Amino acid sequence: MSFLLSLLVAGSMSMFLYMSGLIFLGGLISFSSNRKHLLAALLSIEFIMLSLFWIVSLLMMKFVYVSFISLVFLTFIVCEASLGLSLLVCLIRSHGVDFFDMMNVLVC
Repeated sequence: MSFLLSLLVAGSMSMFLYMSGLIFLGGLISFSSNRKHLLAALLSIEFIMLSLFWIVSLLMMKFVYVSFISLVFLTFIVCEASLGLSLLVCLIRSHGVDFFDMMNVLVC
């Protein structure tokens, strides 16, 4: 019975890793196809980071004492999100919109 349970857990683990890989690829496709709005690009990056967090959490479930690595990774994700939102706010305050086409680096 325990063999069947371990086989079921291993099978579902590989299924979850496969699904998280698909989520990661979906985030990459979304990031590469969205080039007009900064907010859409930031949301795609957060989607990618969430799928990476899911992959790290699934892989670290095998090791009992290494679960703090996922918390450190989650801390970096939160810091990256706050930096992205602060850049978005600065961009909207200075230019008025979040279009990449409206920004010109040569104009001060």
